[in-house]
Amino acid sequence: MSTNNPGPSPEALNAARTAPLPDWFPPWAHQLADAYFARTASVFVLHGNVHDLVAARTPDGVNYVSAADFLGAQLFGSWDVVLGHDLGRGLKALAGPSQSRLLAMMQYLTARWGEPGGWPRDPEKVFALLDQLIERLLLADPADRKSLAVVFEYAQYLAPAGDLTASSVQAASRLVRLLHWAQNPHIRRQNIAFCLIADRLAEVHNRLVESPYVSTIEIPLPDEARRRQFIEWAVAGQDLSQRTDFTGDELAKMSNGLSLVNLNVVISEAIHARRRIDAQRFRQLKKSMIERQCRDLVEFVEPTYTLDLVVGYEEAKKRLRQDAEWILRGRTEAAPMGYLVCGPVGTGKTFLAECYAGSIGIPCVVLRNFRSKYVGETEGNLQQVLTVLRSLGPVVVIVDEADAALGNRRAEGDSGTSARVFSMIAAQMGDTRYRGKIIWMLLTSRPDLLPIDLKRQGRAEVHIPLMYPRKDSEIKAMFAAMARSRLNRMNLVLGEGVVITGPVLGSLRTISDSASGFAVDLALTLEAGALGAAGEPELSSILRACPSIRSVGLRTGSGGPARRDALVGAIARAGRRVVLEVPRAEVTPGLLGEIADTEVPYRLISADSGGAEPVTVGGHPETLLDLGEARPPGDGRPPDPDKIRKS
Repeated sequence: MSTNNPGPSPEALNAARTAPLPDWFPPWAHQLADAYFARTASVFVLHGNVHDLVAARTPDGVNYVSAADFLGAQLFGSWDVVLGHDLGRGLKALAGPSQSRLLAMMQYLTARWGEPGGWPRDPEKVFALLDQLIERLLLADPADRKSLAVVFEYAQYLAPAGDLTASSVQAASRLVRLLHWAQNPHIRRQNIAFCLIADRLAEVHNRLVESPYVSTIEIPLPDEARRRQFIEWAVAGQDLSQRTDFTGDELAKMSNGLSLVNLNVVISEAIHARRRIDAQRFRQLKKSMIERQCRDLVEFVEPTYTLDLVVGYEEAKKRLRQDAEWILRGRTEAAPMGYLVCGPVGTGKTFLAECYAGSIGIPCVVLRNFRSKYVGETEGNLQQVLTVLRSLGPVVVIVDEADAALGNRRAEGDSGTSARVFSMIAAQMGDTRYRGKIIWMLLTSRPDLLPIDLKRQGRAEVHIPLMYPRKDSEIKAMFAAMARSRLNRMNLVLGEGVVITGPVLGSLRTISDSASGFAVDLALTLEAGALGAAGEPELSSILRACPSIRSVGLRTGSGGPARRDALVGAIARAGRRVVLEVPRAEVTPGLLGEIADTEVPYRLISADSGGAEPVTVGGHPETLLDLGEARPPGDGRPPDPDKIRKS
C-alpha cells in the first residue's frame, strides 16, 4: 500500500506511546497496536479466525484481504520493510497494492541478500538471515534505520507445542530465537515487530505463548455489523432479494457463527451459480459449514420439536418454559448459565434438551469427541469449538455423557491434558458475559462422577432429574406416546357387531388426527356386520372424519353379497383403497367368481394368521405383512364404482 494509507508511521510510534487508528480497523488490530505502543511486546501471536477475510480501505475503495496482507498493507502500511514467511513459500515482501513501495523494499533487500531466487527457504537459515538483519538495524544510524515487521504464517509449524525433551534441535533453536527477540529490550525500543499467525493457540509452544514478553491476540469470528458490511460489498449493488428469500440485514443476522469466507460461499452460490437460497437451503449450508469449520468436532442440530411434545416431566417442563420465556424476552440476566440433566438410560435427556432449544427457537450443538492422541491437539480442538460457540450464540450446547467427556482436575497419565480441558470448559461455563447466549446442557446418568466445580451456581446451576414413569398417569401417557410413534404400522379393527356411534367415531377421528400429525397412513379393517343398518353412510362418515385412513380391509364373513358390494362402492367413491379379506374356511369357487367380477383385490386369511401367511391377491400368490402390502392386480387405483356388480 502507498505511504498515504492510514496506518501508523514510525515517527508516530517513536513520538508517542499511543497513536489513534482508524475506527474501521478491527478490534484485534487496535489491541495489537495498544500493546505495541505501550512497549510491552514486540512479538505477537494471532490465533483464532486467522484464515478469514479482513476489510481493507484504500483510495480506490474497500477490498477484502487475508490477515497477513492486512498486516502488511494496513497496520504496518507505512513501515519500510514488511516480510512474510511460511514453510512452503519462504520469504516474500508484503507491500500491498503499492508498486513503488514493493520496489523500494526489494531494492533494500536485494542489496543485502541478493536476488529473491537465492533467498534461503530452510527455516533455520531464514531465522539466521533475519537475525543478521535485526543486528544491522540496531547498529545503524537512527537517521538511516529502517522499520521492520515480519509476519510468520502457520507459526505452529515453526514453534510447535510439545515436550522440550522430545523437540528437535532445529525446533528448539527457532523457539530460542523467538524468545530472544521477544525479550530483547533494544528491539522493543525500535520499530521492529514480529507477528506469528496460528489458527490454534494450543499448537504453539507454551514457552512462547506464556512468555510475559509475548502478546497473544485472538481474532474472533465477525459480528453482525461486519457481516452486514461484507454482504453489502459482496452483493455490489445487485438485488439480493431476487436470489434469496432474505434481505441483507436478515442474512447478516442469520449468519452468526459463519466466517466471511463461508458467508461468501452462500452469496456466490446465490448470485453466480444462480441457485436461489431459501430458508431450508440456508440451514443446510450453515450446518455443513459450521461442522466443517469446527472440523466435525460438533454436530449442528436445528430442533424441530418443542417442549409441547415431551410427555410427562411436568415440573421440569414448567421450569424450562419459564427460562425460555426469559430468553425470548431478552432478559438474559435471569436465565441460568446451564443445566444438569441426570437420570437413568432411556429417560429422554437428549430429547428434552433438544425440545428446550426448539422452544426458544435457537440452534442446538452436540459436542462430539474433541480429544486427540497428539500433544496439544485436544486443547486446540476445544479452543476452536469455543471460538465458534461464542459467535454462534444464543445456542444450546449439549454434552452427552458429561461425566466422561469433560474430565476432572485429578486425571493422571495424559500429561495434564484432561486437567487443562476441564479448566477451559469450566472457565467458559462460568463466563457471565455469555449468560443466555451459551446455554450448557450437561447430560449424564452418573451425576455423582461429575466434578462439583461444574455443578455449582454460575455453571450448571439448575439440576433436573429424570426418572422412569411410576404413576399410573405417567405410564398411560408413555404408552399413548409409544402408540402415536407406531401409527404407521397400526390397523384399526372394528369387530363383529360394533356400531359406529358418536364416541367411537370421535375416537377414530382423534387417532386419525394424531396420525396425520406424524405423516403416516392408517388401515381400517371392517367386519361387514360392524356397521349399523345404514352401513354405507356410516362408512362414508368415518372416511370423511379420518383422512389418514388410506386403505380399508373389508372382511366378507357376514352381511351377504349386497352388503359387501354396497360397502365396496362407498369405499371406492371415497377414493380409498379396498381389499376384500376372505376367510380361508369359507372359500368356494362361486364366492371367488363373484369377487373376481367386482375387480376388487382380495386376500385369503385364516382365523389366527393375522395376514402373515402366504395368500392370494388378485390371483398372485405372495406373502403379506399388513394391509398396506396388498395390491390390486391392475395399476393400483381404486376400483371403478360403475363396474361393481350389483346383486
